[in-house]
Amino acid sequence: MTAPQQQKLKVTGPVVITANRLADGVVVYRKADNGWTTQIGEAAVVTTAPAASGLLTGAVADDVLVVGPYVAPVEVDAQGRIAPGNLRERIRVAGPSFDLPVSGT
Repeated sequence: MTAPQQQKLKVTGPVVITANRLADGVVVYRKADNGWTTQIGEAAVVTTAPAASGLLTGAVADDVLVVGPYVAPVEVDAQGRIAPGNLRERIRVAGPSFDLPVSGT
């Protein structure tokens, strides 16, 4: 299996880097300052394969904080608002599609 940062990226529109926070599994997005945020609207949006590759390489190296970083398509409206670009990402932004069990009950 090829590591994510070694795969040839095909970027055909705006994309972000997303992953899951290792501590609790929450969906996070890579910011321009190389930090992470839970808000898709704060994510660094890039439109070229080299830019996406650079962000992805940094995200993969941050394996103490996150797991499974990858490039995800987004849509950017005229006001600059960022929204998920496919069904998978819409589901990830919305959170679990079922109620999680509560421990201790």
